[in-house]
Amino acid sequence: MKVKTILVSQPEPKIENSPYFDLQEKQKVKIDFRPFIHVEGVSAKDIRQQKVDLNNYTAIILTSRNAVDHFFRVAEEMRFKVPDSMKYFCQSEAVAYYLQKYVVYRKRKIYVGKRTFAELSPLIKKYKDEKFLLPNTDKVKPLVPETLNALGVDWKQATFFKTVVSDLSDLADVYYDVLVFFSPSGIESLFQNFPDFQQNDTRIAVFGNTTIKAVKEKGLRVDISAPTPETPSMTMALEKYIEQVNKRK
Repeated sequence: MKVKTILVSQPEPKIENSPYFDLQEKQKVKIDFRPFIHVEGVSAKDIRQQKVDLNNYTAIILTSRNAVDHFFRVAEEMRFKVPDSMKYFCQSEAVAYYLQKYVVYRKRKIYVGKRTFAELSPLIKKYKDEKFLLPNTDKVKPLVPETLNALGVDWKQATFFKTVVSDLSDLADVYYDVLVFFSPSGIESLFQNFPDFQQNDTRIAVFGNTTIKAVKEKGLRVDISAPTPETPSMTMALEKYIEQVNKRK
């Protein structure tokens, strides 16, 4: 069956030159964007109940832009003036760059990993006498606490924001040829919104092994997957699939 409509379970890209827009134009398909999950902040009161006093920490570990936003939101709610001496350990360049929204960029206090948390850990180890706070989501990858415990540093994890299932009830009678997922949370949202979901002719595109596993655990069929050596991005995987099925008579 040909592909004419695609639903991507993420917010619409804000950049004009997104590969999704190129794909839409080139393959003459309709692509809609809709976040299946969203982030909600945890209140300062709830964070105090987690026994977190921001005065007790000399370094913040930031693994995402959400972590940056919600750390500074909570600091403001708690009327905590973040000291200039605070050190920031950012998982990637993108997170460090985003941090400039809140602090004057002083490289001596901002330490940046390459991409993964494992690549950030040598920098954390170098400053092992600091007291580290990890403001994070309620769904933390086990690798992060395991790595910090292995380093033997003084650290605390606190839930500053939560991943919440979005209300998709308005899509109940809407059909798409392809649904695109990037996380197990997206699959969870699909079934929370539509417990009786049947795949039938709907093609499912997934990014990453954990998402593939979540799809298969629900008894669904994976039709398109990325990354692969041939198609490292989702848009490339979609394009390859569309070219194959849409040219069939």
